[in-house]
Amino acid sequence: MASPMSAGRFLERLRDEGCTVVEVGDWEHHNRNHKGPWGPVHGVMIHHTVTSGSKRTVEICRKGYSGLPGPLCHGVITKDGRVHLVGYGRANHAGYGDDDVLRAVIAERGLPRDNEANTDGNRYFYGFECENLGDGEDPWPAAQLEAIERAAAAICRHHGWTERSVIGHLEWQPGKVDPRGFTMASMRRRIRDRLK
Repeated sequence: MASPMSAGRFLERLRDEGCTVVEVGDWEHHNRNHKGPWGPVHGVMIHHTVTSGSKRTVEICRKGYSGLPGPLCHGVITKDGRVHLVGYGRANHAGYGDDDVLRAVIAERGLPRDNEANTDGNRYFYGFECENLGDGEDPWPAAQLEAIERAAAAICRHHGWTERSVIGHLEWQPGKVDPRGFTMASMRRRIRDRLK
């Protein structure tokens, strides 16, 4: 069980891992904490945005949209490999997912198939939205994949987690397909190698 790191430490850890960070507005205090607790944290969740255009993508993830107020993540990873911090604390990114998956993440063992949505993931996961149309054809530039790897590794390194604490939205909530265009198995291998 881990308490979320402070916003300042989060920024420091990302930079220490070599991430190019862009601070957006008052990100340190932009959250949904009034809707419920954030923490203890158990892992990192990766998403794709189904958007194009970095400026628009960052704005949507910061502000949200009708029916889903922002922030929609902690960081937005754009195609150029920059990590835009848009919020810190509870964020509307994970939604409800499978408690069996959460137990596997906590134990850092292989993930079961997600088949129910009974657990509030917004409480337990750091979240990164990654700029991509999510159609399986929109490319994932090398700089963006490396930024995903570095950002996830930064959090894992801080908390003493392995790559098994990093999951995709599609592994958490039935019906989700993100991230689409690379596999989480391949990303976890990259994170594992970086943490060595």
